Amino acid sequence: MKWSLLELRKYQDMPLTFEETLTLKNELMARDNQIIDLAPVKVQGMVTVSKKEYILHYTVNTVITLPSTRSLEPVELPLEFSVNEVFMTPEQYQQRDELLPEEEILILETQTLDLDDSVADNILLEIPMQVLTEAEQESNDLPSGDDWVVLSEDDFQHQQESQEQTTIDPRLAKLSALFEEEEE
Repeated sequence: MKWSLLELRKYQDMPLTFEETLTLKNELMARDNQIIDLAPVKVQGMVTVSKKEYILHYTVNTVITLPSTRSLEPVELPLEFSVNEVFMTPEQYQQRDELLPEEEILILETQTLDLDDSVADNILLEIPMQVLTEAEQESNDLPSGDDWVVLSEDDFQHQQESQEQTTIDPRLAKLSALFEEEEE
């Protein structure tokens, strides 16, 4: 769904509300090869227009299917989040107040405001770093194989500490032998 900036200027007195179901599966799968499937994306929100900016506020509700980060099994992950974005034309950006940090402003490169692009970008940002199946979340078992094992950070720290305690510096090994002889 796209709106031209001329069309949006009609809504300076009252926000433009919308409720759409977007089909972004092919676009997102092309942008991120980890995505296995994406349900239709339900978007509900509004666009507020002023002389200084275009504010886009909406909520997204969808289900994305991703591979588990441990076993690569497909995991359906429900996504529900809100987005607030401030758009400005280059001319508006030049005249902006210093109250808005410049990293929070998106500059419109064309004379249209594209909801599909905004929703697609924000879905990609919402994908978590770690995706686990229910069984993997409930289990503390980590994958292992021949001559390798995955450790949690805590287990790794404990292993490092115990190795430091049992390992004697080879340069000092002869000194420890002297102390043992004195004790006898």
